[in-house]
This record gives sequence, structure tokens and C-alpha cells, in this order.
Amino acid sequence: MSVPIRMPQLGESVVEGTIGRWLKQPGDWVEKDEPIAEIITDKVNAELPSPVAGRVEALLVPEGATVPAGQEIARVAEAAEPAPAGPPAAASAPAEAAAAPGGAPVEPAAGEAPSRAGGGRRIRSSPLVRRLAEEHQIDLTQIRGTGLGGRITKDDVLKYLAERERAAPAVPLEKPPEIARVPAAAVPPPPTAAAAPPPVLPSAPLAPGEERLPLSPMRRTIAEHLTRTHQTVPAAWTMVEVDVTALVRWREQVREEFRRREGVELTYLAPFVQVVVEALKEFPLLNARWEDEHLVLRRNIHLGIAVALEDGLIVPVLHHAEERNLVGIARALADLIARARAGTLTLSDVQGATFTVNNTGAFGSIVSVPIIPQGQSGIVTMEAIVKRPVVVDDAIAIRSLMNVCLSFDHRVVDGAVAGRFLQSIKRRLEGFQPPF
Repeated sequence: MSVPIRMPQLGESVVEGTIGRWLKQPGDWVEKDEPIAEIITDKVNAELPSPVAGRVEALLVPEGATVPAGQEIARVAEAAEPAPAGPPAAASAPAEAAAAPGGAPVEPAAGEAPSRAGGGRRIRSSPLVRRLAEEHQIDLTQIRGTGLGGRITKDDVLKYLAERERAAPAVPLEKPPEIARVPAAAVPPPPTAAAAPPPVLPSAPLAPGEERLPLSPMRRTIAEHLTRTHQTVPAAWTMVEVDVTALVRWREQVREEFRRREGVELTYLAPFVQVVVEALKEFPLLNARWEDEHLVLRRNIHLGIAVALEDGLIVPVLHHAEERNLVGIARALADLIARARAGTLTLSDVQGATFTVNNTGAFGSIVSVPIIPQGQSGIVTMEAIVKRPVVVDDAIAIRSLMNVCLSFDHRVVDGAVAGRFLQSIKRRLEGFQPPF
């Protein structure tokens, strides 16, 4: 029986995915739950498991194509066990084509891993770097890595591509095809019911010192996702300044003990997340989502935690944050962030976020205006903690201050609710009570 494989729904706010790489080819045997493809979204690169064991019948979507969730992308002929391997005639063609006349190896095909042609030298690179190399048919052994321990980074690959493009000889323009000589009367006029699409403008010529860098699938998807959000959500923004002196003093006192006892670092993010959860309980509209005719209130609080990567941004989800204490939040955050940076998140790790927290202060930012993720009503940032002189009881004192910024969907809440939500966060942080 032929079983369709469909593009999965990779989260409430993600309506499509990109085929980054097929891990199986037609005729290959695949076990149940064995990865058949690598799917790319703006949130995660995830492997798509086969729902059944069988033989791949067809791949219906090429690598690099973006398709909506639910679309059929492959078919697998379900079977209990693989048939004995025979010498099919079709299999001999690729094997013979693997070498050029005289036995010299040819350039790898787009679906092959160019790093295999390394002659035994171990290549240190990330999955994104290897994917870029496959897309542009690059032998990674030809690139000198500038990362830690000789690791090949995305910038190394992009620089190599730019140099290769500059070195490539100019290709003369071909003669226009004969179809251009067809009389205008023979060409049917375009339909008048729909407006013609805008013309595609040619790329501007490069000025001295400029170069074009190819977009990675993750960067392209992030751009499409955020553009769609910016165009469809009437976002508003507000900010409060918070005195976190008590929190800073407490963390400094217990930081080492916490690391020894719990095995993870006690960051400012953990207590901030706990405070945001309490504020969301107080103002549940910020945890709702907009639909055309109504709002959807959500009882569970699933916080998206923005994590910056070398090649982009990923937002793993801290599920059921309302059920965790400070220690549980700290452990869960350490695990999610570590797996996000290691590229080992699963699909469930990036699905279902109801609200997002972003620690922009980690980069020294003191004010930011984040874009609201699709399917959510708000995103809050914790900015850098800065010591400044302030007036306290008519005296000048040095205090630790932090800005908290909120972007919110104005269809869901008004400025008054958003302001009270931030005041709830401010009140809880300024009145911080040590939990242990």
C-alpha cells in the first residue's frame, strides 16, 4: 500500500516548510520513524520521520522548494521487511557515471555531500555549512576554515562563493529564442480580469568593494515569515524601566552554590521568565491569539525562547512554563538553549509557543522593538542591566536598572492592558523575593 508523506505543521505560526535535503531516494528502503527528509523553517531545521516502513516510491518536491503544510511531498510503499537486494539496471547508471573517462572522479551531484571528497581529511562544519556546500556544489576540502580549531563557518563558505563568482569568466548572452519573432497578433492578449504582476527589476550593478552573498534557506524563511507578520499584524510597542538591584544582589550571592547544586548556570533569564509567566496569568489576553471573528484564550503558557545562532535565530518552546518553579525553569532553559545551539532540537521543541521572550540584553542592547511571531499576541524583551545614578528617597544612589520592552498585537489588547502587563512585570522584579 502506498502511503503519502506530507509536509508537517511545524508550529501554530508556521504554515509552510522548505525541503532542505532528501535523506532517501526513490527505491531506498526506509524504516518506520527513520528520517526521510530534512525540513527547514525560520524556527528549526528538523528531520521528517517516515510514518511507516517501506520502500520510497517517489519524491514529489525538489530540494529547496517551499510548500504549504499538508501538501504531499513523497510516497512510501508500505512493507513488512525489505525485499532482497537485486542488481537493478537503473542502479548501475549512477555508479558508472561516478567516474569520468580515465577513472577521474567527477564533481558531486547536488544531492551528494561534497565533504565526502575530502581525501580522508576530517571536515569540521555545521549542518548549515554542509547544506550550503551541497546547494552550490562546493568541495569543503578546498576551503580553509577560520573558526575555532579550523572549523568551516558560514562566512568562509560565502566568501569562497563570492571569490568563485568573481573568478568565473563572463558568459556571453545567447541569441534570443525564435519565439521572440512570433507576430504580436498571434499571441493571445493577457486576461483583463486580473492585474499583471509587477515586472521583475534587474539587480543593480555592483559597485567597487561590493559582493552578493547567497541567502541560506533559514535566512530566506526568516525573512518571509517576518515580512508576512509585519504586513498583517497591527503591532504597537511600549517599555518600562525596572530597578533590579535586589535581583542582582541575590544572584551574586547564590550563583556558585546554585551551579554546584543544580549543575546549571543561574542566569537572569530564569527569574525573568518566571515573572513573565506570573504576569501572563494576571493578564491572559497577552497569551491569546487573534482569529478573524474571535480571540482564542489559552490556559497553558508555552513560552518561545529566542536563541541566537551563528547562522540565524531559533525559538525553542518552554512548554507548560506555568507548572515550573525557578529551578525547573533554569534547568529547562539550559537544556533548550544547549540543544538549539547544537542543532538537536526536535519538532515538538519548536511547536506551540503562545508568547515569546527574547534576551536582547545579552548583546548589550538597552532598547529593542521586536516583531511579534505569527499566531501570538506579544513578545517581551529583557534588555541589558546597567548601573546608573538615580534618586531614591531624595538621595542619589547607584542602582541596577533594566528596560523591559513589549511589542503587542493591538487587535488583541489596548495600550492600557499592555501597560498594566508591563507594570506587573516591573512590580514583581522590583519586589523580588529570594525563593531559597
